[in-house]
Amino acid sequence: MSGKRVLGVGAHPDDLEILCGGTLAKFAKKGYSVVMGHLCRGDKGHFEIESEELAKIRSREAARAAREIGARSVGLGFNDLELYADEKSRKAVVDLIREAKPDIIITHSPNDYMPDHVATSKLVFDASFSATLPNFVTERPAHPVMPAIFYADTLAGIDFQPTDYVDVTDCWQKKVRMLSKHESQLAWLKKHDNIDIIEFVEVVARFRGQQCGVRYAEAFRLCQAWPRIRPCRLLP
Repeated sequence: MSGKRVLGVGAHPDDLEILCGGTLAKFAKKGYSVVMGHLCRGDKGHFEIESEELAKIRSREAARAAREIGARSVGLGFNDLELYADEKSRKAVVDLIREAKPDIIITHSPNDYMPDHVATSKLVFDASFSATLPNFVTERPAHPVMPAIFYADTLAGIDFQPTDYVDVTDCWQKKVRMLSKHESQLAWLKKHDNIDIIEFVEVVARFRGQQCGVRYAEAFRLCQAWPRIRPCRLLP
């Protein structure tokens, strides 16, 4: 490991808080530099607020959530449901990685439930390799480290077999505070999906905690691809 840098890459503002907010909080508490990136603007997730205004609101919400743990929020500005694993988006993610210089990346599982999540997962895998190549030219110089990738739990843990668990009991209230900053989405998810998202993530965290013997846990799957595997535990 060359340092203590973690990059979370979610499709939308609030995805990281839902899936791995406790783990990011724990990394930050241990002194790691944490960057929370979201590729899309979050401009589709509301019934009443128009897209442009919603994108501004969600950017502010993401920044406030990141500040809860001393992290930095970075948005790449793609429209929701217009994110594809193409050259433009790959170069954007390469530059995000080259700027953040991570040793570890946490992102969506390749089999998550909606297209932006799936595209984000693919982009992170492809871009994290491309980012190490000096002749893959973008706005920033190559990152010399091939980051380890951890895929976060799917929503509700469906079709996800963890390789690693993180005990987030001591950071649980921090995760709740982070997620609570996304006020627009608390209302949207109740109307669109009929769920209280804070209650929802608590149920999943209790379930994962039961699996590994703690009160609250977040689950991950290590990307098993050479040369990303390390001979030691990387998660906090």
